[in-house]
Amino acid sequence: MHDRARHDRLKKVTVNLPVRTLENAIRITGKGITPTIIEGLHALERRAKRSALRALKGRIRFALDLEETRR
Repeated sequence: MHDRARHDRLKKVTVNLPVRTLENAIRITGKGITPTIIEGLHALERRAKRSALRALKGRIRFALDLEETRR
């Protein structure tokens, strides 16, 4: 089940989902309906963040001394 400590506020929703899509997602995650949907929503958030970072490519100067970071 999802971690309630991370989700101090919950919102109960009713949704109509394609049965096959939901069943496939549950099979893939090995979790129940709610944790599967939460995992999917988190994946959507991560994808949006990656897209935002990719949009910054070439706009920010970044210098990193790889040898220095390994010490």
